[in-house]
Amino acid sequence: MLEKRTRRNFLLTSVAVASTVVGAHTVQKQISNAAQSPTTMPERILGRTGVKVPIFGLGGAGTQTPLDKKDREAEALAIIEKAVELGIRYFDTAARYGPNETYLGKVLPSYRQNIFLASKTYEKDRDGVWRQLERSLKRLKTDYLDLWQLHSVALPEHLEKMFATNGAIKALEEAQEQKLVRFVGLTGHHEPDVIVEAMNRYSFHTALIPVNAVDKHHPRPYFPMVLPLAQQKNVGVIAMKVPAYGKLFQANALSGMPQAMGYALSQPGVSCCVISVDNVQQLEENIKVARAFEQLSNQQLAAIEQRTAHIWQDSTFYRAWT
Repeated sequence: MLEKRTRRNFLLTSVAVASTVVGAHTVQKQISNAAQSPTTMPERILGRTGVKVPIFGLGGAGTQTPLDKKDREAEALAIIEKAVELGIRYFDTAARYGPNETYLGKVLPSYRQNIFLASKTYEKDRDGVWRQLERSLKRLKTDYLDLWQLHSVALPEHLEKMFATNGAIKALEEAQEQKLVRFVGLTGHHEPDVIVEAMNRYSFHTALIPVNAVDKHHPRPYFPMVLPLAQQKNVGVIAMKVPAYGKLFQANALSGMPQAMGYALSQPGVSCCVISVDNVQQLEENIKVARAFEQLSNQQLAAIEQRTAHIWQDSTFYRAWT
């Protein structure tokens, strides 16, 4: 059993944040310019957090992205710096995303008041969650998270551990009381029933779930089950697996990110999406798509679903992950 954490004890052992920021003065000016730009990205309220977030945020892990690779720091930092410059304010990371928290900690501290920073822990017990929260805060060089999420809530046994006397929920509540965490959420891409049960048992602020056209064809589809409950409880839904790691663009399915992102963001109750990128060019292209987003009609959504019906089995491989 770990000793009770306090904000004071944690801050006494935290590292300083200002001295290692990359390119701070240049990008800070660019943030101000981006905020005044007529092409600023649309924003939505993130559920009952009451916070407005851009509809597109930068994801921290992916098959080809440098953001979670130990040997690609320069590329990762270039992507993060460009994201801030172009107006990205939502950054998604996790304790398990390799060096991603460390990379973000080298760029984001000077812009902390302008961004929404979300991380995750895979641990399901109180002590494990606390250990990862302390490590994440140090790596990110911040003294609080905007959103702290229980990562991959996938199995009934996860719920048992989370809601036990010394489970993860206890740590989430303590961290909020001590103002180390503003909001709490959960993520999942294995079994929607488990996410529904967790949301019925606790007032999470957010849920990060798969929202794409192929998941709709799965025998146990995710967002048709979760979105109505999220709307009922005013839980902010963050869409992930939007292009299904690029699988949606194969086998004559979708033509590109405008269809994939448009489909996800047009679902009722979805506040925003997070997508990782392989390089700066891809980031710029995705931001253009997000800035140009317009709500798709029911007819357009149905057409996209029809185009992906033949690839759903190969494209929902992530449903096996726990």
